[in-house]
Amino acid sequence: MNISIVTPLYNEAENLKEFYKRIISTLEQVTEKYEVIFVNDGSTDNTLQLASYIAQNDNRIKIIDLSRNFGKEIALTAGLDFSLGEAVIIIDADLQEPPELIAELVKKWQEGYDVVYAVRKKRGKEPLIKTVLAYLFYRIMKKISRTEIPADTGDYRLMSRQAVDALVKFREQHRFMKGLFSYIGFKQTGVPYKREQRHKGKSNINLIKLWNLAIDGITSFSFAPLQLASFTGFSIAVMSVIYAFYMIIKTILYGNPVPGYPSLIVAVTFLGGIQLLSLGIIGEYVARIYMESKNRPLYFVKNLKNFNKDNFISGQAKVKRYF
Repeated sequence: MNISIVTPLYNEAENLKEFYKRIISTLEQVTEKYEVIFVNDGSTDNTLQLASYIAQNDNRIKIIDLSRNFGKEIALTAGLDFSLGEAVIIIDADLQEPPELIAELVKKWQEGYDVVYAVRKKRGKEPLIKTVLAYLFYRIMKKISRTEIPADTGDYRLMSRQAVDALVKFREQHRFMKGLFSYIGFKQTGVPYKREQRHKGKSNINLIKLWNLAIDGITSFSFAPLQLASFTGFSIAVMSVIYAFYMIIKTILYGNPVPGYPSLIVAVTFLGGIQLLSLGIIGEYVARIYMESKNRPLYFVKNLKNFNKDNFISGQAKVKRYF
């Protein structure tokens, strides 16, 4: 069996050597035919140089050097576009996801599953706020999305060639890969694992990036924010009508005393805030429509290493057009 490993790299020089050692050790116990695709996503340290040195001494290591930093979701897409394996495994290089789990993922694939995702049963030491927000995000997405996204799962997973061929057909700009993994369907199952601490260095993911990713996920797979804005506006309108009738009856029975200034200010600011919030929600969706309408290429490739240039086909996805 042929297996492709897709690993996005952004400033992972401190972890790359150990990752290469462990991933190769694991793969050699599973199959003799494999490729490891490093996607350099505009690293600013010596990640590319180290990856190139590894690839120079091992032609099973392939490198896609993107022209700049496009973000992890796009880097994953590039790696999937170029992958050729019967099964494709996505894994990060920070070693929080143990490469040794690959044998179990492959076993499930051989049982007939098209997508085998790793489920975090225990997380490594992470900031409490990040853990809480991640927990809440997955539960909220499960409630509001029509696509069921497994809770506590990241990008670490195995996909069959049929699943990858389906996935690479999506060329949207704002990509929430965890949602797309579920959207394609096919037979899926999870494998539990304990998430380790990052091997070395600091994570490139901060709360702002996580917030933007959450917004992409919600707007890509749910209309709930728009429906909530509509429901809120309708509810306020109904309450306003009821309050108007109340004021009319009160005026007829007790006269019309001058209303208090504080209550007027509260009402105006509250309604103003609701209007701005609703406009902001609508703006998020409109901005995404605007970006998609441009139909820009997802990424540009600066350089390739150890690829056969007569073989740039990933299932049904011809990737020549993307660079």
